[in-house]
Amino acid sequence: MTLIKPVLPGSIIGVLGSGQLGRMFAIAARRMGYRVHTFSPDSDTPTGQVADYEIKASYGDLDAVREFARGVSVVTFEFENVPAETVQAASEFAPVRPGGDVLHTAQHRLREKTFLATHGFPVAPFKYASSVEELRGALAEVGCPAILKTAGFGYDGKGQSKIASPDEAEKAFAAMGGQEAVLEAFVDFDREVSVVAARGANGEFAHYGVIENEHQRHILDVSVAPARVAKEIATQAIEMTRNVLASLDTIGVMCVEFFLTRDGKLLINELAPRPHNSGHFTFDASVTSQFEQQLRAVCALPLGSTELLRPAAAMANLLGELWQGGEPDWFAACAFPEVKLHLYGKADARPGRKMGHLTALSADASEAVRIVLAARAALERMKDEG
Repeated sequence: MTLIKPVLPGSIIGVLGSGQLGRMFAIAARRMGYRVHTFSPDSDTPTGQVADYEIKASYGDLDAVREFARGVSVVTFEFENVPAETVQAASEFAPVRPGGDVLHTAQHRLREKTFLATHGFPVAPFKYASSVEELRGALAEVGCPAILKTAGFGYDGKGQSKIASPDEAEKAFAAMGGQEAVLEAFVDFDREVSVVAARGANGEFAHYGVIENEHQRHILDVSVAPARVAKEIATQAIEMTRNVLASLDTIGVMCVEFFLTRDGKLLINELAPRPHNSGHFTFDASVTSQFEQQLRAVCALPLGSTELLRPAAAMANLLGELWQGGEPDWFAACAFPEVKLHLYGKADARPGRKMGHLTALSADASEAVRIVLAARAALERMKDEG
């Protein structure tokens, strides 16, 4: 294996995207002495507020992308919905990690599912549908209930709907807005879990164990680590994740999301080729956070320890609904000494929008969940009482 020359502290890291993932990445990078440039169509962004330089331009402005890449030592991204031509333009002047092939696979559900299935990874049965007629044929094969999802550029439950019977095919396809879609068999799962892991430039592998996730309205609500699953399930999930990252030749952090079925089987649901919401707890709870790990990987540095500083941690998202009726009383959350508060610097608190999160550390996973939910509930109660 050819050794990749490391990008050392003092260098400039380019980030495509400018949300909260980029913000926490930039904090980790600046702490280690790197400078950060962020590129996105917006200004005063979560990442831009802490980066050294914020570039506002369309991802389709390839000249601007090339100019951005000329000024950095390596490019990474904080969300996968960056157009392929943007990544290609950046790669003309700086290495992009994870590479464009990884992005190309993970940003499109059909390509992702096909890649996983052809490489022997377990996924729910799926079929492609680009018309109502194809959807009806897919339903005949996959069966009902099923989930129809847009083939590309979907997250947090956007662009998907449940089909309970074949009679709903036309309405469900119309809801896709004419986009190509993937039909997936409905999985009656016991719980959702994920593995956030990193693969270094020279093939090293590090993981944060199995994380247990609960969703509300298709948006991640609470994550707890370690997941409350059998040891053999955890071992399978970690090994599967190692093989996914190796098969994709990933350099960087990736989250592999799983369904754990009621009969104890793991099915891969989705891949996210960057730090992930379910790994936010690592910012406070791990020797090396997922954001520092992404930095280390894309800069070809040795990966850091993923050991938990306390036996367990839990994370609870703070969505825009929390702001309805006024600014939350942050004093209430800070009154919990085991809880850490993270706000992303977003001015517009829309319903469903991720505005921040709380992390609780404890000696026990269930206790960590109890603490973080109590802190969030106190935050809401104090606001209501105020």
